[in-house]
Amino acid sequence: MPEWTPRLEANVLLDFEGELRDLAAYEAYGGYAQLKRALDGMDADTLIAELGGSALRGRGGAGFPTGRKASFLAPGSERYLVVNADESEPGSCKDRELILRTPHALLEGILIVMNVLKLTRAYIYIRGEYLTEAEVMEAAIAQARAVGYVGAAGPDGYVPEITVHRGAGAYICGEETALLASLNGFRGQPSAKPPFPAVSGAFERPTLLNNVETIATIPAILRRGPEDYKALGTEQSGGTHLMSISGHILRPGNYEVAMSRTMGYLIEELAGGVPEGRALKAVIPGGASAPILGPEALDILCAPEALAAAGSMAGSAGVMVIDDATCIVQLALRTAAFYTHESCGKCTPCREGTRWITDTLQRIEDGIAAAAEIELVLEICDNVEGKCLCPLGDACAMPVRSMIKRFREEFDAHVELGYCPLHETSSLSSLYPQPRSLLPMATVSPS
Repeated sequence: MPEWTPRLEANVLLDFEGELRDLAAYEAYGGYAQLKRALDGMDADTLIAELGGSALRGRGGAGFPTGRKASFLAPGSERYLVVNADESEPGSCKDRELILRTPHALLEGILIVMNVLKLTRAYIYIRGEYLTEAEVMEAAIAQARAVGYVGAAGPDGYVPEITVHRGAGAYICGEETALLASLNGFRGQPSAKPPFPAVSGAFERPTLLNNVETIATIPAILRRGPEDYKALGTEQSGGTHLMSISGHILRPGNYEVAMSRTMGYLIEELAGGVPEGRALKAVIPGGASAPILGPEALDILCAPEALAAAGSMAGSAGVMVIDDATCIVQLALRTAAFYTHESCGKCTPCREGTRWITDTLQRIEDGIAAAAEIELVLEICDNVEGKCLCPLGDACAMPVRSMIKRFREEFDAHVELGYCPLHETSSLSSLYPQPRSLLPMATVSPS
């Protein structure tokens, strides 16, 4: 395995061919060198300063500065690290690839944080469907344990321990307070903040909670140096981001992209653009919960602040490409139906609001809605967003509102015509029966 050499461009996390599941192969690549550096006297202030200097922002959706988040961790005799591997946002599968291809990068990042901050134990909370990924992670931990990286006392007597905890496949457990409730043995439902996890998280003790990609990036930052890593991105968002691209795209998959690159570089140069001669109609840049953008997305930087300025968000970097044959009403309906299904039901605006949004969108798609029902959907979105215990309600309301506002003419056409104008061409039509107004008269019920 060749030694790592600095580059001025991505890749940082995936700067190798094939897989680095084996500990020996990872060490030959230069792995665990930064853990050894951390064990050689690195203190918490130094680690936090290097993370701050790199401008690394959380890769799980919120995009909070990683160094600052670590600095908020309250003191205590028991403190925990929880790694969020409950990758449940539609369109995102980057953490899965990191675990499958280079699990020891995640382990090294975990062990650096644990040893420097002297945390009691680390938990990798992984979604239940990721059985293979959990097994790969367990095997990597066993290898690290065999050589003393895990479970063995260091010079100061500190013993790092890591546990893989499998969830049960609930989208809501990607939200930090619901994840912690599940880890603590309760129903996976969100709770109001404060207290924040940094004060009371796992087992009601101070807890640092980060995404898989965020933690796996730490060894690369220490290896390159924070300034070099930051230079790959922007002033506010340093480095690279693993981006999952799917939908109407020639080469779907995961790509590591510098934050200073445009969405057009990812969509057209790396992923090959929209296939079969179709035109680009829209882009969802951050997973299903992100507001939709039009073709202007090609000129926007991948950095979170640039996407926020354009009216959307980087989210979990699940980029969905939509061609001009797709019905946006069907897309809005499919999005709302997902969040309705995944709502935990704890708070009324989310439980009732997402259902009303879905049912009303279904009436619009079926061609039986009145014109006022389009405005009704927007009103319900306003009554949901910002009024729930967690962002799930917002995750339904924000994209649906953006689809109506950007593609209002399609919603109006459904009402005026009494059917979906794109029903025969839209790739989502198979999910929804033929509208009532297009059925032969003999099959239409008098009701």
